[in-house]
Amino acid sequence: MKLYLNDMLYAISYALDNVEREYRHVELFHADRVAYIAVQMGRMAGLKTDELLDLAAAAVMHDNAFTEYINYLDKLPSMMAENLTPQELAAAKRPHCEMGERNAQYLPCYSRIKNAILYHHENADGSGAFGKMESQTPFYARLIHFSDELDNTFSLDNVDDKQYGAILKYLEENNGKIFGDDMVRLFKAAFPSPTGALFNAPRIRQLLQCDLPHVLGEYSDDDVEGLGTVIAHIIDHKSHFTCTHSLGIAKTAGTLAGYLGYDREKATRLYLAGSLHDVGKLTIPSEILEKPDRLTKLEFDVMKTHAIASWNILRTIDGMDDVVEWACFHHEKLNGSGYPFGKTAKELSPQSRIIACADIYQALTEDRPYKEGIPHKEAIRTMMGMVKDGLIDAQIVIALDACFGR
Repeated sequence: MKLYLNDMLYAISYALDNVEREYRHVELFHADRVAYIAVQMGRMAGLKTDELLDLAAAAVMHDNAFTEYINYLDKLPSMMAENLTPQELAAAKRPHCEMGERNAQYLPCYSRIKNAILYHHENADGSGAFGKMESQTPFYARLIHFSDELDNTFSLDNVDDKQYGAILKYLEENNGKIFGDDMVRLFKAAFPSPTGALFNAPRIRQLLQCDLPHVLGEYSDDDVEGLGTVIAHIIDHKSHFTCTHSLGIAKTAGTLAGYLGYDREKATRLYLAGSLHDVGKLTIPSEILEKPDRLTKLEFDVMKTHAIASWNILRTIDGMDDVVEWACFHHEKLNGSGYPFGKTAKELSPQSRIIACADIYQALTEDRPYKEGIPHKEAIRTMMGMVKDGLIDAQIVIALDACFGR
């Protein structure tokens, strides 16, 4: 399957930035800024184009486990940062790094970026998350660490002479401590003067994309399914209530595609669409996603915006128009009463209808903290009622019954 891998990763990283903004109040396009700074420094170090592409992929995904890490922290006894020693604070970042590295193993480029995410919180003097010294830390990890620390410490939207001077002072004060001397020298070589509005969002995304070649890669079906799996994992951990939802829909859609006689590539594209369909939920406030009671009308209106958010996030990916459409039309109905676009039957492809039905089936049959999933036969009866109301496709519901009712 042909895929612009970096386009896909840039889109997912932007969605993740929305979660970090909610919890850590960071500016949007954090991952893009980290990637752009790291790439410019890598270029100064003599990295080749394909190496820079891999570095960009690792950099935009450096916080890929943020949603899972937040859920992990919620399950721990309350920890007050001011009561922890510097060593304990550093060690607290380990699970975040380990989760991110585990997810990265599903990426097609993993063999070339191994340990870049695992060790992106290591300090030059060995005081980081795993106690690695500079000489023990992979080069990509050090570039990402430097860029991440810089963007978390300073607002880079408009770096004037004063701000640039403050950055250089910070780097010199932490040379040999947080950063190695080579990282400081590479930054100064890549950015020898104030950058002005260079990193201003959303211009930084365009800058990053224009700076690197647009490479259409050929990936195996297993590679693409692995990519879909990790994306689903990232999305689903935004909420305790839906921690297997996207992955469940991906599996349902892929299996149903095989039952219907689709070839492996088409089934893989449906699996990917199922994985991506709820990416817009990363933009929805957690208090709405996590509310155990019925949503108010206003809250439900906010929740519904996840569909158009998914569209806006995914439509930036070149060459994926079909997959994006299948993913983002999962709340459309045959009679035009759905959202976000009010599509009608003649505008909805069989694949869009499959994802819509898989979404409904999964929501009915999976357990949630506030309800138990219903049995297959009851779910099919409910869906056939929706068929009678002109909402969903009868043939797909019949196929769901035949495929999963055995």
